[in-house]
Parts: sequence; structure tokens; C-alpha cells
Amino acid sequence: MQQFIVSAGYLAVFLLMFAESACIPIPSEVTMLFAGALAGGAVAGAHLNIVWVIVLGALGNVAGSYLAWAVGRYAGRAALYRWGRKVWLREDDIDKAHDWFVRHGPVSVFAGRLLPVIRTFISLPAGFAAMPAVRFGIYTTAGCLLWSAVLALIGYAIGANWHTVADGFHGPTYVIAAIVAVVVVALGWRFVQRRRAAAVDAG
Repeated sequence: MQQFIVSAGYLAVFLLMFAESACIPIPSEVTMLFAGALAGGAVAGAHLNIVWVIVLGALGNVAGSYLAWAVGRYAGRAALYRWGRKVWLREDDIDKAHDWFVRHGPVSVFAGRLLPVIRTFISLPAGFAAMPAVRFGIYTTAGCLLWSAVLALIGYAIGANWHTVADGFHGPTYVIAAIVAVVVVALGWRFVQRRRAAAVDAG
């Protein structure tokens, strides 16, 4: 997979991230960490732009998510149980994603991007539930962009050592999800403080 990214560059990033969100279990951790490392100059002659890596990774995820959403919406759960194994879908994976969606509602489409297994299959239950396409797209884009950006920037920061992080974290999603949560809370707090300060100044 790394050689594919080196040789095909941005196209590889898009296709691999598309495949993951289309329910083909290709780890986005490896894709985006390595692409980010390439942007950081980890491999001579294979330099990528970090902004395009993030954008195309997120776009690939969103496109694949819409494909999975459409399959869930129009094929239905019963059809996936029947035919899923022929295309790498296991009933347990579908059930986990479905249970997560039922418990947490539409926001799970965003939050699920940070969790193993759920991330790959969360679009299916959104389709089962006939979640509106625009609302699905908003939550999906937000989650995919955040996830792609964090992974790519970590890869960019650690450069040639990207593989030690990917290999060392057998559950990297939880670590990165914690990082994302801290960043989101910090940004939210900063936004609230600015709004309060602006209200005080206006008053």
C-alpha cells in the first residue's frame, strides 16, 4: 500500500480513503499517516502537499461514505446480511455500527469516524434509517475532514518515523480520538470565550 501511495500520490490517497468508507477495511491510519509523512519529506522524490493530502483524504472518505449510505438506503439490512460476506461485510460489523447509530442518533455519523470498525461501517445504518442525504453529508464531511487532518498532520510531524507510530498503536484510533476530542473541546472553549468577550464589549 505504501508503494501505491508513493507511485500514485494524491490519487492513491483518494482511492484508499474511498475504499475504507465504502466498507472495505483498509486502515486509514496507515494511509493518512504515510501520506502525511510523504508531505513532510519522509521519502525522497515523493513529496506531497499536506493540504491536498488532507483534502483528498477527506473527499475520498466522503465519497465512499455516500456509496455505503446509498447501499444501506436502497439495498437494506436483509440484503447486506445475505450478500455482505461476498464483499468483505460481516454481520457483526454491520450490527456494531447499527447499534452505535441507534444509541447515539445522527451525531454518531460524526463521532463514529473516530472509532474502529464503526468508522468503516457507520454509513450503512444511516442508510438503513433513511437519514437525509444533506444532513448525512454535513456530519460525514465534518468527521472525515477532522479525522484525515489529524492523521495527516501527525504523519507530517513525525516524518520517517510514521511507521513506528502505526505499528506501535494496535488501537491507534482511541489515542487519536482522544487527541481530536481535546482539540475540539479547546476550540469550542476558545470560541465561547470570544463570543462572551464580544458580548461584553458590545454591552
